[in-house]
Amino acid sequence: MFQSVSLFVGLRYSRSSKGNAFVSFISFFSIAGIALGLMSLITVNSVMNGFEQSLKNAMLDLIPHIQLSAKEHNQPATKLDALTSLPGIKRVSPYVTSDVILQTNKELVGVRLQGSFDGYPTAISPHIESGSVKSLHDDRYQLALSRFLANKLDVRLGSKVRVIFPDITSYTPLGRVPKQRLFTVAAIYNSRSEADTSLAFADGNSLMKMLKKKPGEYDVSLTLDDAFSVSDFKADHQALLSQFTYQDWQVQQGALFAAVAMEKRVMSLLLALIVIVAVFNIVSALSMMVSEKQGEVAILQTLGFTPSKIAQVFMVQGLYNGVVGTLIGSILGLLLAANINEVLNLIGLSLLGGMALPVKFDTVGLSFIIFTSLLLSFLATLYPAKKAAKVMPAEVLRYE
Repeated sequence: MFQSVSLFVGLRYSRSSKGNAFVSFISFFSIAGIALGLMSLITVNSVMNGFEQSLKNAMLDLIPHIQLSAKEHNQPATKLDALTSLPGIKRVSPYVTSDVILQTNKELVGVRLQGSFDGYPTAISPHIESGSVKSLHDDRYQLALSRFLANKLDVRLGSKVRVIFPDITSYTPLGRVPKQRLFTVAAIYNSRSEADTSLAFADGNSLMKMLKKKPGEYDVSLTLDDAFSVSDFKADHQALLSQFTYQDWQVQQGALFAAVAMEKRVMSLLLALIVIVAVFNIVSALSMMVSEKQGEVAILQTLGFTPSKIAQVFMVQGLYNGVVGTLIGSILGLLLAANINEVLNLIGLSLLGGMALPVKFDTVGLSFIIFTSLLLSFLATLYPAKKAAKVMPAEVLRYE
C-alpha cells in the first residue's frame, strides 16, 4: 500500500526507542499530560453538565418559566386553551403566589407560597413523597410542604401550620395586624433542589381567598419543554406575549444559573491549562529532537527530501504524541465520567445522603474539546518543523 515517505519516517522516529533518554522522557510526559488533562476536562465537564441539567429539571420545573399578567381588563384566563396548543409548551396553569411566613410551635420560616389549582397540572406531582395532590384540593386551606420545610417546622401529614401574610393586614382592637390562617399539611414533596428551602404550595382557591382576589384574577404560568429555550420562545411569540405583562424565570433564578455556568467555564479553563502545558512539552521535545537529529536531517536532504518534506516528518512525529494522548485521554475520560459514582464508592468517597453525581454527555462540547486538543498539538509542531526545514546539509555534514 502506498504511504507517504514523510509519514513513514515521522512514525519511525515516534516509535523509536533509541536516542536521547531525556527527549523520550519529555515525549512520554507530553502524551501523559494531554491524556490526564483531557480525562479531567471531560469528566468535570460531563458532571457539571449533569448538575446543571438536574438543577434545571428540579428547580425550574417548580416555578413558572414565563409568568403572564393581565393588562388592564384583558383576562389571561381566557387564553389558557390557546396557550396550551403552542409548540414548546409543557404545562399551562393559573398562577397565584405570595410571600408568607410559616409558623409552628418550634420554628418560623419565610417562604413563597404558590397556588395549585384543581383540574390543572401541578409541578410537584412527580416529587410527592407522602400524601397526594388530590388531597391538596379535597378540602380548603390545605398545604404542601417540601421534606426540608417539614423537617424544619417539625410537622407531618395532618399537622397544622399557621400561615401569616405580611402584605395583607386587617384592623383589630389591637391595631393593624397581618392576616393569618391555619393550614393543614396535606402533602409532602421532595424535589432535591434549592427550591425546597423556600417554596411551598397551597390550594389555589384558598390562597386567592386569603389574598382577597376575585375568581379569574390570577396570572398564567407557562412551563416550557426546555427552560433554556425561553429566549427563542419569546422571540417566536412576541405578538402574543405583547398582550400581557410578562417575566421569565431568569428574573428569579438567572443569577444562580449564571454562576453555575461561570463555575463550569472557570473549571474547564483551569483544567485546560494541563493540556496546554503538555502541548508545550511537545514543542520542547521536538525542538531537542531537531537539534539531536540534524545529521540525519542533512542526510535525508541529500537523498532528495525537500525542506517541506523535512518539516512534514517532524509534524508527523509531534502529531503522533498529540493524537495518542488525545485518544487515551478521551477514552479514559468517557469511562471515568460514565462510572464516576462507582469509582467514588470504590475509594470510599460518597456524597451526603447517598446522592449520586449526575452525568450528562454533551456531544458538541466533547467534540470541541477533542478537536481543540488536536489543533493545539498541530500548532505545537509548526515551530520545530520550520526549524528542521532550515537545516543546511552542507554545514552539518562538513565535518562528518
